[in-house]
Amino acid sequence: MTDNRLPSDFLWGGAMAANQCEGAYDINGKGLSIMDIMTVGSSSKRRRATPEIEPNEYYPNHNGIDFYHRYKEDIKLLNDMGLKCFRTSIAWTRIFPKGDETQPNEKGLEFYDDLINALLENNIEPIITISHYEMPLYLVKKYGGWENKKLIDFYLNYCRVLFKRYAGKVKYWMTFNEINSTWFLPSISGVKITADDPNYLQVKCQTMHNLFVASARAVQMGHEINPNNQVGCMVLTTVGYPQTTNPKDVLAADDYITRGTLAFTDVHVRGHYPNFVKQMVRKNHLTIDITDEEIADLQKGTVDYIGLSYYSSSVVSNKVNEKEDNTIGGNFSMGLKNPFLEANEWGWQSDPDGFRLILRWLGQRYELPLFVVENGYGHEDEVLPNHVIHDDYRINYLKQHVNALAEAIDEDGIDVIGYTPWGCIDLISASTGEMKKRYGMVYVDLDNAGKGTLERYKKDSFYWYQKVIQSNGDEL
Repeated sequence: MTDNRLPSDFLWGGAMAANQCEGAYDINGKGLSIMDIMTVGSSSKRRRATPEIEPNEYYPNHNGIDFYHRYKEDIKLLNDMGLKCFRTSIAWTRIFPKGDETQPNEKGLEFYDDLINALLENNIEPIITISHYEMPLYLVKKYGGWENKKLIDFYLNYCRVLFKRYAGKVKYWMTFNEINSTWFLPSISGVKITADDPNYLQVKCQTMHNLFVASARAVQMGHEINPNNQVGCMVLTTVGYPQTTNPKDVLAADDYITRGTLAFTDVHVRGHYPNFVKQMVRKNHLTIDITDEEIADLQKGTVDYIGLSYYSSSVVSNKVNEKEDNTIGGNFSMGLKNPFLEANEWGWQSDPDGFRLILRWLGQRYELPLFVVENGYGHEDEVLPNHVIHDDYRINYLKQHVNALAEAIDEDGIDVIGYTPWGCIDLISASTGEMKKRYGMVYVDLDNAGKGTLERYKKDSFYWYQKVIQSNGDEL
């Protein structure tokens, strides 16, 4: 590699999420979130939500990896690795257990006081996602989730508390994690509707609009409370290659990225809905509750940067053959397998060139800073004697993607703030609830049934990433 491909102030980090790592689901006044009623399965289709906590059911998020009690030792590990930043989220139900209260839970705020202070003391900049797949369950039961406009004010009340409490301590914020995933899986936003419901499209559009308005108003609020705040969006990204040179396949692939990702970043960055979205609403005779004030807020509340996740790519056909093998193109997006790429056990196909394409598309379209806040490789790990863990497969994946990132910056001129690979410490999988689907550079002794010592062990990738950070990406 050549020197100076990455800026000297590049933020090397790692990423986790409160609901997947903290545990302590009922401690110090925390309420139940939608993830607290999710069970475990080998795929997202097999995971299920139980109406209430059942005594003989296993809920992996209840204990997570016990980050709530072990965050100090975990932050020490992150410091040893050399991280300059750490992306995590705040559990809404620690601050507002039901979600619609007027006053926050002080005990919940005190935990994040301590966590953020510990990060700063270790010279690690906190990168905070305000809502990461964990909205209060009470808001689903009483109000129906984000389909209901009342949630906008509840969310903004929550944001106001965070922006004021951590003014001057947290600079980088993201309003919602992978906001476009709600389009593919509305239950993430607490909306109980299935694709066979005649109102499916209507409900999804109203839900997305409410999320966009909440995000835009949060951006404005963040700037008003502290002008130094950088408030961004966060989108799930993946590349869909046309299966053939058939123009209809090419159009289908364009739909895949345009309607699956760019439609959402367009609203966040440009402040208005793209024309094809307006056309979809008209043609389907949908009646979306949108006010002039909300349209104005979308224009005023554009983001400072684009946060994104990228894991893999897939193939798109205008005429999907059900007999063909499917692959997972990201947390919740599906496509066909690419014969030129290798897939892991969960069907995710490694594609660093697709990563560079995504960075090009977003960077060139919007000319706004990008922040890669999720990228990683889920794989089972074998623990050898003396807790040695050789994970060359993970190193190879990360090495290729860091190289693609450097090429996008150095050769394509894309402005990227930083890179926080997902699950820097092993944690509960969001899509399956499993523990064996490991992303971390630190191993956590815990299995899919919740058994283990919870002890932490450094993998080979820990030491590899340590050198990458020390060399600012010059030594891969």
